[in-house]
Amino acid sequence: MTEKTEKWVTEQLEKEKKFVKEKLEQTARLDYKQKYKVSTLILFFFTFAIFGWVWEVGLHIVQYGEFVNRGTLWGPWLPIYGVGGVIALIFFRKFFDKPVLTFFLVTIGASVIEYFTSWLIEYTNGVRFWDYSNYPLNINGRICLEGSVMFGLGGCAVIYFAAPFLARYYTKIPAYIKLIICVLLIGSFMGDLAYTNVNPHVGAGITDADWEKTPEGQMAVEKRLKN
Repeated sequence: MTEKTEKWVTEQLEKEKKFVKEKLEQTARLDYKQKYKVSTLILFFFTFAIFGWVWEVGLHIVQYGEFVNRGTLWGPWLPIYGVGGVIALIFFRKFFDKPVLTFFLVTIGASVIEYFTSWLIEYTNGVRFWDYSNYPLNINGRICLEGSVMFGLGGCAVIYFAAPFLARYYTKIPAYIKLIICVLLIGSFMGDLAYTNVNPHVGAGITDADWEKTPEGQMAVEKRLKN
């Protein structure tokens, strides 16, 4: 290795070290205990909901090799992810200095939300979008330990990293532009809710086919068809 090449390699390594150090310092400065404005929370809701949709669709593509809109609605969002993330940021804030306690609170909160959402969708539409009956430590197939733990870890990632990181950029958006974005997103979401209420988003790869074959599922399907 020539002296010139050795010098260039050394400079590149120093640049890399400096870059990593700056990124670590930025991460350390993330203010996870900050209070978020309503407009920022609205953007968080849609960010997490869209991420959840992308995650579920991506998993289905990896597992089955096909694209299926895995949402409970017709639009590209899964509200349960948005609701869970925003609730954690609002109601568990005073516990954020205790990560272990925060994890358990988020895990329990996510389990309650998932169970209630499953029950509500089944009660109103006669379908199940997920069924954990074959998973160990499940409750009525609506929640299971594995899923709850994953939501707990994901919630902590949102609290300590994703939300404060995204807030840096969302707070830089001019207030009037942020208002327009929020109004458009909420309008689209409400329109999707209304349309889905009349035309439920069900079908192969969306609702749980195995559950619909059970006596309970068949009764729910029959009830849905009658309505």
